[in-house]
Amino acid sequence: MSRPAERRVAKSKVNKSKEYVAQSPTYRVTATIYEAVPGQTDDEPFVTADNSLIKPHYGTKKRWMALSRDLLKRWGGGFDFGDTVRVSGISKKLDGVYTVHDTMNQRHRHCMDILAHTSENLDVFTKGVKIQKVAFE
Repeated sequence: MSRPAERRVAKSKVNKSKEYVAQSPTYRVTATIYEAVPGQTDDEPFVTADNSLIKPHYGTKKRWMALSRDLLKRWGGGFDFGDTVRVSGISKKLDGVYTVHDTMNQRHRHCMDILAHTSENLDVFTKGVKIQKVAFE
């Protein structure tokens, strides 16, 4: 599958001085980790579904996530690419605010994936993780 020639490098905006306000109900999902490698993505592992480019030294500090299609507006869900999402219930290190940039294979339902680098050696499979769309106050 070819992608459009126009690509953008998305920048995560996290403003630590403001409060986040809930913008949606809370969803409970299964959380996993994915890496930008061909075995876990499509044939262009460094390009996300919203056409953002994953830089070479990416990692969990980037705070990018993928959601299963049932959670994305395009397929009837409540989230869209670029939304800011509060995640809680994985671990102290991985809980926090993420930006939606990718989608998962259509076989997944009520799931989220956190983008991690292979060097981080993370293995996460956590059920009952809470996610909620938030915005800056």
